[in-house]
Amino acid sequence: MPLPILALAIASFCIGTTEFVIMGLLPEVAADLGVSIPSAGLLVTGYALGVVFGAPIVAMATAHLPRKPVLVGLATLFVVGNLFCAIAPNYWMLMAARVFTAFGHGAFFGIGSVVAASLVPRNKRASAIALMFAGLTLANILGVPAGTALGEAFGWRATFLAVVGIGLISVACIAWLVPSDVAEPSGGGLRGELRVLGKLQVWLAMLIAALTSASLFTVFTYIKPYLTDVSGLSTSAVTWVLLLFGAGMTIGNIIGGRLADWKLMPTVIGTLLLMALLLLGFMQFGAIASVAIGIVFLWGLLIFVVVPPLQIRVVEAASEGPNLAATLNQGAFNVGNASGAWIGGVALSAGVSYANLPLVGAALALLAVTVAVLSQALDRRTPVPLQAPAE
Repeated sequence: MPLPILALAIASFCIGTTEFVIMGLLPEVAADLGVSIPSAGLLVTGYALGVVFGAPIVAMATAHLPRKPVLVGLATLFVVGNLFCAIAPNYWMLMAARVFTAFGHGAFFGIGSVVAASLVPRNKRASAIALMFAGLTLANILGVPAGTALGEAFGWRATFLAVVGIGLISVACIAWLVPSDVAEPSGGGLRGELRVLGKLQVWLAMLIAALTSASLFTVFTYIKPYLTDVSGLSTSAVTWVLLLFGAGMTIGNIIGGRLADWKLMPTVIGTLLLMALLLLGFMQFGAIASVAIGIVFLWGLLIFVVVPPLQIRVVEAASEGPNLAATLNQGAFNVGNASGAWIGGVALSAGVSYANLPLVGAALALLAVTVAVLSQALDRRTPVPLQAPAE
């Protein structure tokens, strides 16, 4: 792995841990702050909405700035935000800190994916993006289980303090390893970046991303009570299941990066169909602990098979000005995160059991398939240009 991409991967590890670890700590946070588990689940929604609204604001505000200082600044924002999370005295202050932290998320992954693609030969750009996202998947193997265990042993605030330390390392690595002149903004500036948003295929790719994430987060936001109440696993066992989920994500990320250079849209459509079937299996057989564990592993694998193809899809469709579109695509994923967490919470509050929650996720995955099929059909009329992003 090229060292600059390693620096980006370390930062994405920090960001991924920040985003996902809260789901392993929902019961602890809820008990400590005196709120219900569905209310604590809204901390996932709040973070996701921070990504959604922060992504375009940050992308447009930094459109003319050199990429390296922007990335350093965004990584620093995560350090400060996680410190605020650790010292938040109540639920609403924690919510505000989560939203503040999330403002840099979409821009970091959007700009970072363009930077990663510019650091390697053209025939390896999809794989470079996957390497940067490897930090995000490793966060689920190492960061989330370790953060969950740390939070259970020493309190959830200790987890956020640990993330602050990792964030400081990521800031130093980006400042040291990323070249100063990498992926400078194109001459078209903000106007050129905005122009590509008129392309239908860009928006369809974002809609697929949003529906895919909604399918995941409708269920995964509440994975801990699902595994304890439905599958009968102990709280300590959930930590190891989350580790398996992260392992699946890492393997899926590697596969997805390679498939993106081969059969992009067929990969997306086939993976989403498998995801819908898997969620139906989760509903039917989730009460069997061994089956539930295997499904969680495969679920993690499938969700990240589709992430690199969807990111490269947007970058290619918006090749004349990829930074804003790539950033907005991260916002689209988090629209799905927020929607999924909210939909799952509404379903539970309406009386849907944890055991039946995967049915809602499966329906959302099938909606994503429908949009992907439409996008592929439009390719036959006006193909998405397979060219590299502008440097």
